[in-house]
Amino acid sequence: MPGQSRTFTEAGLTEAVAAMFAAHDVPETDARRVAECLVLADLRGVASHGVSRVPIYLERLRRGLVKPRPEMVLERPMSVAARLDADDALGFVAATRAMAEAIDMAREHGMGMCAVRRSTHFGMAANYLLQATDAGMAAFVFTNASRAMPIWGGRAPFLGTSPFAFAAPAGERPVVLDMALSVVARGKVRRAAARGEPIPLGWALDAEGNPTTDAQKGYEGVVLPLAGPKGSGLSLMMEIVAGVMSGSAFGGEVGNQYSDFDAPQDAGHVFMAFRPGLFLEPGAYEDRMAELIRRAKDQPLAAGVEEIMMPGEIEARATETRRRDGIRLDGEDLRLLAEEAARLGVALPQ
Repeated sequence: MPGQSRTFTEAGLTEAVAAMFAAHDVPETDARRVAECLVLADLRGVASHGVSRVPIYLERLRRGLVKPRPEMVLERPMSVAARLDADDALGFVAATRAMAEAIDMAREHGMGMCAVRRSTHFGMAANYLLQATDAGMAAFVFTNASRAMPIWGGRAPFLGTSPFAFAAPAGERPVVLDMALSVVARGKVRRAAARGEPIPLGWALDAEGNPTTDAQKGYEGVVLPLAGPKGSGLSLMMEIVAGVMSGSAFGGEVGNQYSDFDAPQDAGHVFMAFRPGLFLEPGAYEDRMAELIRRAKDQPLAAGVEEIMMPGEIEARATETRRRDGIRLDGEDLRLLAEEAARLGVALPQ
């Protein structure tokens, strides 16, 4: 549908996407959770992790690379640590379960950590950060991902563009830091390639290791690490924590959901939740956090800056706007979603 666009309500789009997953034998509760995660990404302005990915998730379900009804196995080797064998579940389902376990342990013991193996792409990490802050917890989310970025000094894809993700409760708007460890999320390069749009110089290298503004060549090559060796080092940390320690694939072995169709992805995740006031007197955390934000926002502004924003605040405001005005889909995203809906007999809301 080139040149066409449609605006959807959050509820209408969620219902339609949930119906598409349910049509692939995903249980109703799980289908709705997947849909909520995808739609929330679009609400927050993270379209690279939103409903544009519905077709590839459904394709992997159809190919049997993702199980709609996995037999996940949870073990607790100790009171504050759990491990989840996701049995090739939808990553959204495995991640939600794992974060719920981490939250339960944190309620009882002050903190909890759950590692996940044999999982798949779980979308936007902020979904699970917000799951934790909604429960009054601070949280870290780690994951590894398919190779897309060179280790510093290399030119071949080796590391994933795994996000560094942290959140802490802060009144109505938690502080939510969810950032790819590449200069830009690889999904943005993929979307630019699909739309035939150029990318800024410095985002990616082509397959020969040359800087490029051609999105397709950049997608076929590598995206570059954020801040050079620093981003590379942090991504290697994700590979250690979420890959090596979880028991999942690591070191370039996680499958690419868009091109590896011979086996499941075997992605690994780690979720940590903890009470934000664990080391303080009751009520002190809330007061101290509010004061930190007040001091930060009261800092002198740099030239051209109108307001200092906390991490996640732009996305929170975008969510409020789109919940009021609707979610706009256009171009290839709208066309592919409409094709999936038609294939399954699901009516997209008018």
